[in-house]
Amino acid sequence: MFGRRRGEYLFGDLMFDDDRRIQMIKLKQEAETGVWVEVRALLRDLIFALMLVTLVIVFLVQPVKVEGTSMLPHLHDGERIFVNKLVYYGLPPLERGDIVVFWFPDDPSKSYIKRIIGLPGETVEMRDGRIFIDGQELSEPYLDPQLNTGHASLPPLYVKQHYYFVMGDNRDHSSDSRYWGLVPEKYIYGKAILRYWPPTQIGLITHRDGPTLVKAHAADRGE
Repeated sequence: MFGRRRGEYLFGDLMFDDDRRIQMIKLKQEAETGVWVEVRALLRDLIFALMLVTLVIVFLVQPVKVEGTSMLPHLHDGERIFVNKLVYYGLPPLERGDIVVFWFPDDPSKSYIKRIIGLPGETVEMRDGRIFIDGQELSEPYLDPQLNTGHASLPPLYVKQHYYFVMGDNRDHSSDSRYWGLVPEKYIYGKAILRYWPPTQIGLITHRDGPTLVKAHAADRGE
């Protein structure tokens, strides 16, 4: 009566055969099933994350490697940055001081990175190395005086609609709008927003320290 027949399991006074709804769970089998469930969930999440990253890179941001020294001291050769690709669609609108990447107008197979100085509808002029926008001097505290020792002058240049006047921060060693002209708006495909390499220099890229327009002196106006 209290014994156990072969092939049967006894739970107190209840035999396994007394209720077919009782499930016999083997711990090893249950553990293996749980592992595969977790693996499938992990793979699902990984695939979703990769798809999300791909969409972000394709439509929102793009990694760019800085080449050359024209943007010293703020961007160095070999650094890597993320650029906002939505500026190609005017989101947000480009502003003076933005650092942008664009296809070189004389050879669209090449990309350049420069800072926006002159906006559409403005007149840009250089006098003894100083920049004037519509007669007002442009204050540029972000420039390193040791990298900008030249005192070149350029005649006034009107910036046409849907074009921009760009320059490098390392003015003595920068090929920019002073030499090859304006950049069409449609050639600008990104605005620098974040430096991610090297790790010690990770941070947002902003233009809080300028540029700003100041009133021209009477002597500069020719009075």
